[in-house]
Amino acid sequence: MTEIGFSAWLRLLALCIAFSTTLATYQVGVGRADMTGPSAEITLMGYAKLTQKGCGIHLRQYARAFIFDDGTTRVLYVSADACMISHGLRNVVVERLQEAYGDTYTFENFVLSGTHTHGAPGGFLMDVLYDISQLGFCKETLDAFANGIFRAIKRAHDNMVEARLFINEAEVVNANINRSPASYEKNPQEERDKYGYNTDKTLRQLKITRTSDDQVIGAINWYAVHAVSMNNTNCLVTSDNVGYASILLEAEYNEGKLPGEGDFVGAFASSNLGDVSPNLNGPICVNTGEVCDYTTSTCNGENKYCIASGPGKDMYESEEMIATRLIEKSKQLLLNESSLELTGPIKFIHQWVNMPEQSVEVQNANGTVETVHGCFPAMGYAFAAGTTDGPGEFDFKQAQTTDNPFWNVVRDFIFPPLPEDIECHFPKPILMNTGRLTVPYSWQPKIVSTQIFLLGNFAIIGVPGEFTTMSGRRLRDTVKTALTTSGADANTEVVLAGLSNTYTSYIATLEEYQLQRYEGAATIFGPHTLQIYQAIYKKLAEALIKGENVDAGPTPPDLSKLNLLSLNTPVIFDTAGWFWNFGDVTVQPPETAKIGDSVSVKFIAGHPRNDVMAEKTFLTVEKLDSDGSWSVIATDASFETKFIWKRTGLIKGGSEVEIQWLIRDKVEPGTYRIQHFGNYKYILGGIYSYSGTSQSFTVTA
Repeated sequence: MTEIGFSAWLRLLALCIAFSTTLATYQVGVGRADMTGPSAEITLMGYAKLTQKGCGIHLRQYARAFIFDDGTTRVLYVSADACMISHGLRNVVVERLQEAYGDTYTFENFVLSGTHTHGAPGGFLMDVLYDISQLGFCKETLDAFANGIFRAIKRAHDNMVEARLFINEAEVVNANINRSPASYEKNPQEERDKYGYNTDKTLRQLKITRTSDDQVIGAINWYAVHAVSMNNTNCLVTSDNVGYASILLEAEYNEGKLPGEGDFVGAFASSNLGDVSPNLNGPICVNTGEVCDYTTSTCNGENKYCIASGPGKDMYESEEMIATRLIEKSKQLLLNESSLELTGPIKFIHQWVNMPEQSVEVQNANGTVETVHGCFPAMGYAFAAGTTDGPGEFDFKQAQTTDNPFWNVVRDFIFPPLPEDIECHFPKPILMNTGRLTVPYSWQPKIVSTQIFLLGNFAIIGVPGEFTTMSGRRLRDTVKTALTTSGADANTEVVLAGLSNTYTSYIATLEEYQLQRYEGAATIFGPHTLQIYQAIYKKLAEALIKGENVDAGPTPPDLSKLNLLSLNTPVIFDTAGWFWNFGDVTVQPPETAKIGDSVSVKFIAGHPRNDVMAEKTFLTVEKLDSDGSWSVIATDASFETKFIWKRTGLIKGGSEVEIQWLIRDKVEPGTYRIQHFGNYKYILGGIYSYSGTSQSFTVTA
């Protein structure tokens, strides 16, 4: 071969490599499944309000699974419509995955992230503090969640195709506000000056396109916003604003399908949402209409009246408005031809970390170096004050750095802190010293899951809690710097996947922690929690790029194997009452209705906890077709329906359900009916299905 020929051959080889890299493909699977938990008489998780028990369904919960494989390495990411994720739940899913697929999916290559809806049933976290407001452990919730998550993963596993991956981002400026601006402003001015807003307004999207036909088959959107458009007066199970955004996005690409149906899977996943609210009108004193105190979020010294709301006239409209704003930007990104295509290998790294045992050297503002430590978990006074999205009770206030003799007596009877705990958490006044309490079992986790995925030049950081805006920014910067200085692509993008794998409440910055608003008081490992996480994830990022192994760390206890406490009473039996049958209609719809009306039908019912109706529905709204058949146009997963349950006799075991259907603009004139499906429990044993059908009615234009 001549020198010229050899040079030409090298150039051709380089072009081929560049071309193949540009058109890099992966094997990708997407899957979705219903994971709706018990919808009646189980307390909803998020607001820690014991009286907020489920009374039906507004939106069903879904798990959305995404599998990425480069031919050598496989990773699994799941976004689940749950308030958060516990090690116990993830452990149950991993056990089922390993029964089905061996070691294909493990803790190391599986991120399970919660969307943070505050409208889903609780009782699945197992640590005492997180289940206590749900009257303890609820196996029905755990089973429904684990079953749904596993089904979603199985569908993704069974539908792997060659695909290309793209990332893009855009600002959504009208979907979140900072609910603790006084805390945020404690961060250094020069740091805040780097950002245009006191919340992250960037929606980051990972688009998945099937190679064979360039069809978009899935997308994950990360955006920082609390799923609390539905406030603590709500009793209907709901996936809230981000869950509804997923349903709306999927409806765009699964044309003609009902919610939960269709091949396209679109998730809106959580990010650094710790201090971020969707209630855009901000907090006001609902008793006076005046502005709340800026620092303490009180109204004339009282916490309970300072409540945020909006942007809609009620929580349902607010939920829809936030969801719509998110999906409109997501749709634009999906159509954007300038998205950056991902190239390169897939990698993952994982480590269990005992946070109270961690120490790290940090540099103070004066240039001195100090060794700081993690603390045993503890909750501060301001934790009990709640937030402007859902205030707490009694006389607790946000920004509370002093204790109270009365509450100290209560605390010391149950949670007596040691002197070293008080010193470690300073200036947090400890209300619950949960980390030292092991009776009847763990009250809060000490061992957490830390994890990074690398999809070519896109990194996903799985974090075990709610990072505030600035905490998330600092961690992203730390990881990106560690990746790129260790040899990763200089253009590597980084996203923070919040509420993943373990739940450990909040992570505020050191500066935010000093004010002790809610987020700081709920930073359970002490003032230096973020700095410790930065050190941990820096080492993980460096090891990931350099191909180095890290110590697996101590495995957390598997609480699911214990005899967990529960005060949730089972369904004993159901009765339809004298002269009635299950499914009988007690209130019929009107003969005619028009666009904008809300039609209501009531049925004699069994208890919804007899069967969560996974992959099914408690209701259908049906339209009469020209051939005499009925077509389903809405289910209990549809935004325009509400499935509302109530008891009609505590002793007799009677139940009634009301089905409401809001007739929206897209509904065609015609003849309609509403059906209810359920199950009743016979007093002598056995659960039996039933159904009921309303009279037909006419919808006019």
